[in-house]
Amino acid sequence: MLIAHIQVHVKPEFIEAFKEATIENASNSIKEPGIARFDILQQNEAPERFIFIEVYRSPEAALKHKETPHYAIWRDTVAGMMAEPRIRAEYSYVFPADE
Repeated sequence: MLIAHIQVHVKPEFIEAFKEATIENASNSIKEPGIARFDILQQNEAPERFIFIEVYRSPEAALKHKETPHYAIWRDTVAGMMAEPRIRAEYSYVFPADE
């Protein structure tokens, strides 16, 4: 498994449009066989800040995700909505065991 946490800072005037585009992308992403989870979180105290928690069944699945039409549409749609570049960190399971 490969777990990615992506931090996103959205310009305040684009929060709702960003959420709409991101929900559309996530709804399609969870249909990919290589994706185990695709969670989108919005910070309560700072609603312009989001975290994506993406759990891939393999590193190759993460690469395949970036080749999908829905990802390309999302990427191009939200590019101008971000206040700064996304921050991505990748993780592996420690506990519980990767099953």
